[in-house]
Amino acid sequence: MKIVIPGGTGQVGTLLARAFVAGGGEVVVLSRSPKPAPWRVVAWDGKTLGDWARELDGSDVVIHLAGLSVNCRYTPENRRLIIESRIDSVRAVGEAIARAAAPPRTWLQASTATIYEHRYDAPNDERTGILGGNEPDAPDTWKFSIDVATSWESALDDAVVPATRKVKLRAAMVMSPDRGGVFDTLYTLVRRGLGGNVGDGRQFVSWIHEYDFIRAVRWLIEHEEVDGAVNLASPNPLPYSEFVRAMRVAAGAWIGLPATKWMLEIAAFFMRTESELVLKSRRVVPGRLLEQGFVFEHPEWPEAARELAARHRSMSAASPVRSANS
Repeated sequence: MKIVIPGGTGQVGTLLARAFVAGGGEVVVLSRSPKPAPWRVVAWDGKTLGDWARELDGSDVVIHLAGLSVNCRYTPENRRLIIESRIDSVRAVGEAIARAAAPPRTWLQASTATIYEHRYDAPNDERTGILGGNEPDAPDTWKFSIDVATSWESALDDAVVPATRKVKLRAAMVMSPDRGGVFDTLYTLVRRGLGGNVGDGRQFVSWIHEYDFIRAVRWLIEHEEVDGAVNLASPNPLPYSEFVRAMRVAAGAWIGLPATKWMLEIAAFFMRTESELVLKSRRVVPGRLLEQGFVFEHPEWPEAARELAARHRSMSAASPVRSANS
């Protein structure tokens, strides 16, 4: 099976490429800045057709992940680049598929669980979930994140590729022990005593273990009857206070200093990111996966956090430089 991953140089793309190569698949990553990797990496600009388009002709699956990271300050320039990098790259991939003599059977398109409304009262699944953007008193940055997600999905909807099935991956935070990922960042903060509540701690955290994420992507490739939006998240989101308590236990850190909302806003400013990443309540559940019989290996956060922490310590011990900085 040949899998093409536009924008596959980040954490999620690396997890998928590594898994598919280990399973005997042929992986091609499209990158604006190609670097050596255990799989083929082909240059593209993310917006115009080029030689890279030949990689899609005769491929089996396209997993499109391209887009400027939202882990930044939402300045006018960054907002423009975030939106354009997603829409332009989706359009380019759609055009390449449309022109292919043998187009891929499946197009898995990255989206985000952030598309749903900030809420505490009920979980958001694909059928009954409420899309965000109209919450009263929601910050402008939160509404922008919804615009990003809906624009991303709309660009996929607009692509005319009748021979290719399209699936929107509304993914929660993918947790793996790899350096630079979400878990690595949180684990390091917790180990340094900063694993307390953020805000009031009531906001829900949606997450998915890397193994379940990879298994769900494989499952979606195999189940050709499934298309449209699919939530990739553990069936058990939990309040931040419980989430970070489990992190402290897994990390062996018994003290966690809390951060008020105003403290977080100041920290986010200096870290050049947005407080939405931890303050918005993301209560998202995988309705369609569960209905179709998908079984999660790591459905509960306390167990998943222990497994991830164990591998994180093992990886740190194997890397003296990393261990010294952990």
